[in-house]
Amino acid sequence: MAESDLKADLRHYLHSGRDTLVWKLDGLGEYDVRRPLVPTATNLLGLVKHMAGVTAAYMGEVFGRPFPEPLPWMGVDAEPNADMWATADESREQVLGLYHRVWAHADATLDVLDLEARGRVPWWRPERREVTLHRVVVHLIAELHRHAGHADMVRELIDGAAGYRADNDNLPPGDEAWWKDYHARVDAAAHQASRR
Repeated sequence: MAESDLKADLRHYLHSGRDTLVWKLDGLGEYDVRRPLVPTATNLLGLVKHMAGVTAAYMGEVFGRPFPEPLPWMGVDAEPNADMWATADESREQVLGLYHRVWAHADATLDVLDLEARGRVPWWRPERREVTLHRVVVHLIAELHRHAGHADMVRELIDGAAGYRADNDNLPPGDEAWWKDYHARVDAAAHQASRR
């Protein structure tokens, strides 16, 4: 496979994950995009902010192409999990705008470097720090899609909306009654198994 084809495949999965993650915020008010719905405080806008920082680090710093804007919540002196939530002073527009600028920077890194280009991940264990662009992009795709899955669950907890993309939810067809029955069957099976 030619490197250009491999890059196109990698870019497809990066863009797909990014689009899915950002789409999960559509149609929600400020409280809902920020509200924590699980004990670890996972929230939609925080997931976007986190991925902006992670992407900037992996596709910038690791390859000597630092993202030009300061990201204080990613610094070594930042409070734990500062990248996982947006403060009241950080607007949705600011966080989304930042993420779009980070995308452009990351895409430029993918454009100008060969997939075998060497980089260094200083926050990884010493024996794993030396990496290729290919490895980092695969790692980033995995992390991005993991967080897109988190966003899917959080969005479902907020208003019941679920699915992969606006144009393809990737769910079996079924109306509200079908899903209610399905949920009841899964719950019944869980209860039955727990009594064995």
